[in-house]
Amino acid sequence: MNTLTGKTALVTGASRGIGRASALALARAGAQVLVHYGKAARDADAVVAEIHAFGGKAEKIAADLRAHDGPHALAQRARAVIGGRLDILAANAGISRAATIEETTVEDFDDLFAVNVRAPFFLVQQLLPVMCKGSSVVLLSSLAAHAAVGALPAYSATKGAIDTLVKHFASALGERGIRVNAVAPGVVPTEMSSFARSEEGRAFTLGMQALKRMAEPDDIGAAIEFLASDRARWITGETLRVDGGSKL
Repeated sequence: MNTLTGKTALVTGASRGIGRASALALARAGAQVLVHYGKAARDADAVVAEIHAFGGKAEKIAADLRAHDGPHALAQRARAVIGGRLDILAANAGISRAATIEETTVEDFDDLFAVNVRAPFFLVQQLLPVMCKGSSVVLLSSLAAHAAVGALPAYSATKGAIDTLVKHFASALGERGIRVNAVAPGVVPTEMSSFARSEEGRAFTLGMQALKRMAEPDDIGAAIEFLASDRARWITGETLRVDGGSKL
């Protein structure tokens, strides 16, 4: 179903994993997709090529979201491509560091908050002039925001911040008709969660899930596409858990 035909979308961190799955899901639904990447240009090219192969519209767009002005640069480049209207922002880009409280460095802490919190905050700020009534913002939270999973205290704090931003953004932007929600995946065996690819990680993950299979990036991409669509037109300020019933 081409429920997003005529819509424009920017997906950050779209060259791999959940971001890639989200970009493909939005494109299959009819949206023109800007595929953001940081360093993985070849992977971004592959996503764009896959979208073109099924008749979709996509372009790649680069920006370093660790940089102080990264979100501002990305917004400027996106606006140069799409013109005066952005319908969907899926702020998927994120980084993770497994470290105990004692092991966490100031540099790692700052990097985590720069990419996972500062970047989506200022990307929303900079893109507001081209978002309008009916636009949708989907941020990426995590199971780690509301449950202790592994040695991820700093990373988990960034996702807790996202859950808070969802409420404030939704409240502030509701009068403009802009919806803001988040998706909170559980463990998904991507490059960022390489532990889940091991036998030990698989056993750990399945042991805390009600549904006894490993997640796929497409499971999360489908939820993001739903929240971006008109089918979710009366949903805002929510964090949707998409985790197979983890830590119930």
